Amino acid sequence: MITGPSPSCYCLLFFFLLGDVVAEGSQKAVPEQIHLSYPGEPGSMTVTWTTWVPAASEVQFGLQIGGILPLRAQGFSSPFVDGGILRRKLYMHRVTLRGLLPGVQYVYRCGSNQGWSRRFRFRALRFGPNWSPRLAVFGDMGADNPQSLPRLRRETLQGMYDVVLHVGDFAYNMDQDNARVGDTFMRMIEPVAASVPYMTCPGNHEERYNFSNYRARFSMPGDTEGLWYSWDLGPAHIISFSTEVYFFVHYGRHLIKKQFHWLERDLQKANDNRAKRPWIITMGHRPMYCSNADLDDCTRHESIVRKGISGGRYGLEDLFYKYGVDLQLWAHEHSYERLWPIYDYQVYNGSRESPYTNPRGPIHIITGSAGCEELLTPFHSFPRPWSAIRVKEYGFTRLHILNGTHLHVQQVSDDQNGKIVDDVWLVRPREGRRNYL
Repeated sequence: MITGPSPSCYCLLFFFLLGDVVAEGSQKAVPEQIHLSYPGEPGSMTVTWTTWVPAASEVQFGLQIGGILPLRAQGFSSPFVDGGILRRKLYMHRVTLRGLLPGVQYVYRCGSNQGWSRRFRFRALRFGPNWSPRLAVFGDMGADNPQSLPRLRRETLQGMYDVVLHVGDFAYNMDQDNARVGDTFMRMIEPVAASVPYMTCPGNHEERYNFSNYRARFSMPGDTEGLWYSWDLGPAHIISFSTEVYFFVHYGRHLIKKQFHWLERDLQKANDNRAKRPWIITMGHRPMYCSNADLDDCTRHESIVRKGISGGRYGLEDLFYKYGVDLQLWAHEHSYERLWPIYDYQVYNGSRESPYTNPRGPIHIITGSAGCEELLTPFHSFPRPWSAIRVKEYGFTRLHILNGTHLHVQQVSDDQNGKIVDDVWLVRPREGRRNYL
């Protein structure tokens, strides 16, 4: 005899769901999941946070740790309904602070008279090209097994970084458990993301419901909800884009063409502006090349990101080579790999003694080992001739844009208690406009 669930099962389920609602509702209007981003306008910073009920959106800020915060900025909120079966509703608040003094530390809190966050501190980004930004770079960090996060948090609060670049794949996955995993992850990164701009690009793990959790939770420059955008930081122009338009085509094949043409226009402007900002850096989730022992796109000789869709249309390698992109940051593979300067599988080192001094091709860095539930990705037994170094350890990358001619990359191993396991300088003479052709 087959019977349905007992009344007691229904009661347990009801109280489980009720308990979740009560937990979320106990302080419904108190901000949580607070994080910063740079909107691209000098002297500005955007604060984003979540509440569970509609509330005003205000940031109070000033220069003193204690006492009254004298400055005010107002913004707006918008409801976000997750696509899961419970259709959970969150309210996303966004406030942009303007008129910030370059390099000055500010204290802030966010919220409304219905509830305020605790106080956080951030340092406004400096203006212009004549300073030396320090960045932490990584991808593929999950809510489960985020091994590098404690070290990243300590170093951020010690003032070691001006910006964080998260190169796709968040939480694993933000939509899971009716977006509660996304909530957990955003709370986990708050000590870092509320202290420095946390700049992002989408990865494959954000795909559910047309990237809705990613688009709702982060506030990037431009008008594409963070799918692609660019911004200037010191002597560098940084371009963030979506490799995922090539793979999740059911959300619209037109996005491939739209992004590609935007990239070309942006690269043309950046290349024309080399005298002011000599470095062009890109960040996208799935790499063109890798030597990992899996079946990912980057292991294919004609990878989609590199060569484009049918007929070789909209491939990114030729585009990035044409406009002389200096450094390409990737993730997706749960490991670290640095390539020799490369184009179309040919190595173009600057010289035998100094391969990264005036290289004749772009540099690729794959940094997806921050830590997640999927663990690390193994490599093929023998490295490819274009692979300079491979590290199968948890960690993240430090990027120091020293000036217009020198750029420093280090890989930090969390497995080895913060040991530097890769250290390389990229050096280019300062010439107004440059490319590889």
